[in-house]
Amino acid sequence: MHRIARFHWVNLLRATLLYGALGVVTSVSAQAPLPAVTSPATPTPLGVDAPHIALLLPVDSSTFRRHAEALRDGFLAASKIPDPPNLQIRIYPVGEDAKQAVISYKKATETGARLVIGPLVRGAAAALAAGDIIVPTLLLNTPDGALPDKPNLFAISLQIETEAQHAAQLAYREGRRSAYTIVGESQLLRRSNRAFIEEFVKLGGKHVAEFLHNASPAELARLKQAVESRAADMVFLSLNARQARSVRATLDPLALYASSQAYSGDLSPGAVIDLTGIRVFDMPWLLQRDHPAVMIYPRPAASGDVDLDRLYALGIDAWRIGQAMLARHTDISLDGVTGKLKLGRDRQFTRELVSVRLGANLPDAPVGPVGTIAAPATPAPPKPPATVKPAVTKPAATSPTAKP
Repeated sequence: MHRIARFHWVNLLRATLLYGALGVVTSVSAQAPLPAVTSPATPTPLGVDAPHIALLLPVDSSTFRRHAEALRDGFLAASKIPDPPNLQIRIYPVGEDAKQAVISYKKATETGARLVIGPLVRGAAAALAAGDIIVPTLLLNTPDGALPDKPNLFAISLQIETEAQHAAQLAYREGRRSAYTIVGESQLLRRSNRAFIEEFVKLGGKHVAEFLHNASPAELARLKQAVESRAADMVFLSLNARQARSVRATLDPLALYASSQAYSGDLSPGAVIDLTGIRVFDMPWLLQRDHPAVMIYPRPAASGDVDLDRLYALGIDAWRIGQAMLARHTDISLDGVTGKLKLGRDRQFTRELVSVRLGANLPDAPVGPVGTIAAPATPAPPKPPATVKPAVTKPAATSPTAKP
């Protein structure tokens, strides 16, 4: 029992880390680059004054060590393509301790860091963002609220909200105008659900009802009744893969959309046989393995963990962004392995994802910015009166019945 509880706790921490509660530069405006210093391509010891790139990662954390190592490996792999880097790469152990993050940052800049990448854990990233930013610094997670207005401070993250917003945008572009949502109990899945609803309604869609996940026969029958009422023309699944499988057969014939949590990262027919037809949103590293911008990078050794694969990919893009930052580029756009990346005015990188219908395994075109969405050529057919009550913001105590 204790082992199961610990496993669940570690998974919650992992979700926070990854989703932020945690190539070629295709568009840059350049200034003079920093002078190059020839040195090895592998990490070097700390404590010696020399120009270098500092990686602030939780490599000594019992909880986050594997995640840090995956990101580090992606970063180092990218640094050797096409040639080894001109600057040393040094790894500074920085985990959950916010004070340690500030101390390590100060040590790195005092011993010659020209660029800082990290921290990865959200609390440490927030602490660093609140302090003095001396050199170009790329946070690998986003603090709460707006990024502090500091010229050398930038951020990229794997926020779950991005996937949900993309789902809303593409669904609306495809003519969907009314949606059910089904949500699991975890905080991560609730955030995904909320982000979808906010984006879909902002675009002009209607959120008809929300269901809390429950796979009991009685509740599945009630969900099926709601589906058959045709009060909605789509469903967004804020569910993990196990939960999505338990309700998939109940949802035909509605169009189905979901975040990356609804599949395991494996697109083989056997892995998605019970998820066929669900459109998921994820990074090109996982959905477009034959894309030229993806294929040039080596794959990690088999990890058996899709979240580690995503962090490896984030390491690749962190290296590429860092090189543009070192070259003093002020407008950075990358055809990245985590998505098409563009530096926003708030100095945070947006990610344009791709999607795939599970079972078809044919990636769609990138979703694109919401500003390009136009109304469909023919209006959506009128819907019969709803037989479920509309959703409200307060969570229900039972599931998957529609919220009152």
